[in-house]
Amino acid sequence: MIGRYRLLPLAFGAAILATSAAAQDTAVIAEGRAVLEERCSRCHAIDRTGESPHAEAPAFRTLSERYPVSALQEALAEGIVTGHPDMPEFVAEPVQIAAIIAYLESIQTH
Repeated sequence: MIGRYRLLPLAFGAAILATSAAAQDTAVIAEGRAVLEERCSRCHAIDRTGESPHAEAPAFRTLSERYPVSALQEALAEGIVTGHPDMPEFVAEPVQIAAIIAYLESIQTH
């Protein structure tokens, strides 16, 4: 009997860690969306639905149809300077890059 009761705190602790990790993931994804809202939503559809305001700007939910979303890490770090004609240069910090990638992965349609 004593062995079972000793495992309860471990199971409870694991549940707290899993909940904390999920909350952290949610916060990171929300931060990625916030960055994209500020910097990209003027031209791109940044959510799971909706059309891009700029006809030549792809909806972010379809990026994985072109290449793996994780492949954007280097481009975001170096500065994206190509895209649609009106696209401004965009350079992100490492923490922002991780958040952007997490958000983009969370909205892909496939």
